[in-house]
Amino acid sequence: MKQFKVVIEKHPDGYVAYPLGMKGVVVGQGDTYDDALADVKSAIRFHLETFGEDALDLDSPVIEAFVAETIVAA
Repeated sequence: MKQFKVVIEKHPDGYVAYPLGMKGVVVGQGDTYDDALADVKSAIRFHLETFGEDALDLDSPVIEAFVAETIVAA
């Protein structure tokens, strides 16, 4: 078993989820938070079964993740 940090974004039309620390495109989606989380877990499992340890970004593991907002003048 491996633990992943997952970012889940809420959009007007549903939720999108993606793991940190993996190579390639791994994404899940759903109408609810739980649906998106379940979908991304399935996508992670499939990605690992397909690519093995090569799918993991072992050179730069994610220790913590933060979400911040800022304003940028255009």
